Amino acid sequence: MSRYESTKRVSFLGIIGNIFLLIIKFIVAIFSHSEAMMADAINSAGDIFSSIMSYIGNKIACIPSDEDHNFGHGKAEYIFSLFISIFMILVGVKILFDSIMAIVQGEIFTFSIYLILVCIITILVKLGLYLYARKSFLYHHNILVKATMKDHRNDILLTSGTLLSVILGYFGYYFFDGIFGSITSVYIIITGIGILMESYRVLMDASISKKDKDFIIDFILSHSDVLQVEDFYTIPVGYKYVVVLTIDVDGNLSTFDSHGIADLLEKEIVRQFKKVYKVIIHVNPVAISK
Repeated sequence: MSRYESTKRVSFLGIIGNIFLLIIKFIVAIFSHSEAMMADAINSAGDIFSSIMSYIGNKIACIPSDEDHNFGHGKAEYIFSLFISIFMILVGVKILFDSIMAIVQGEIFTFSIYLILVCIITILVKLGLYLYARKSFLYHHNILVKATMKDHRNDILLTSGTLLSVILGYFGYYFFDGIFGSITSVYIIITGIGILMESYRVLMDASISKKDKDFIIDFILSHSDVLQVEDFYTIPVGYKYVVVLTIDVDGNLSTFDSHGIADLLEKEIVRQFKKVYKVIIHVNPVAISK
């Protein structure tokens, strides 16, 4: 399955799963007056938004290069993951505020077996969605899938806290309802900030990692006709990079031969390094003393 088809399926399953969970959580939260369950329902609404953003971002990112976008539309992944991260942070802040208010005001909820049932269903559904998204991310390394995967993981933690607070509430310890909501909301905010920073780096044209840069330079220098690598630059285009650099070669080589070396290296680098979309090599002939 292609990168874009895989992301499309992850997003679609997320939308369907979260709509189902939102409905059952909201109904049970209304009747039980559980702040943790209502926070869980609000989070599911946010998850629907995130899945829709992933779907749209993936659809745009898969559009091939054209006259207006010579290197394709890959950055759409990071633009929409930025939206998701911001929304994730806002949802986390909302849950944190509501949870703190529940602690301060000493709110209680009505215990119901349906609270436990909904929590168990949510954990199982989210675990399935998380494992599927994780499998897709490990294969394709799509940041939209990464954001969705972490969203599912956050939900497992949030709902596990809700389940524990429901059980403790049965024994009269209602204040744990707000405590678990607060702890999980902070985790959601931290996760959102992490995804936001990763998206921001690419959108601000951050260069390829030093490790990958060194690998590429070492690969080029392994070619016996390359004397030195200079002026190494990278430009992110979605999840890949355009690499621009200069190589020094023997000035006694013919123009045809020296450019043949550059052409060969450009093809080999793209083939060897999955993070590289395109390579542009400038040839600099230098005098070699005989």
